[in-house]
Order: sequence, then C-alpha cells, then structure tokens
Amino acid sequence: MNERELLLKKISQQQFAAHEIALYLDTHPEDRQALNAFRTYRDTAVQLQAEYSQKYGMLTHSSPDNSDTWNWVRNPWPWDC
Repeated sequence: MNERELLLKKISQQQFAAHEIALYLDTHPEDRQALNAFRTYRDTAVQLQAEYSQKYGMLTHSSPDNSDTWNWVRNPWPWDC
C-alpha cells in the first residue's frame, strides 16, 4: 500500500468512527465521553483531508481550495489514481 492509499484508509477510518459515534449520540445525546470522541475523530478526519488535498489534490468538491479557478476537474480524482 503506497502513502496515498494509506492516507485514504486513515481518512476512511476516522470518518467511519465519527459517523458511528454520531449515530450513538442520536440516542445518547448527554454522553460527554462519546461527544468528545466524536469531535476527536471528526477533527482528525478534517486534518487528514487537508493533508491529502495538499499532497494529492482535492479529495471532494468541497475540499479547501484557495485558488482563483475551479480545480476539482484538473487533478486526477481520488478513484482514478
């Protein structure tokens, strides 16, 4: 597994964990430990997505991009690499 694939796997893991905890929080909204865990996984996923975008191009159309042009179509899409 190359570095790009490893980074995508880490992003997927963090997003999955955040999503699963969010589902739990739907029925247990007062669980502060779960809320803290959700925030940690979510924030880590955001950081990893920013790292991916910087190294390999935009991961999604809503990835951070400060250029003056629409770059989504200029880089290979994540599933094309």
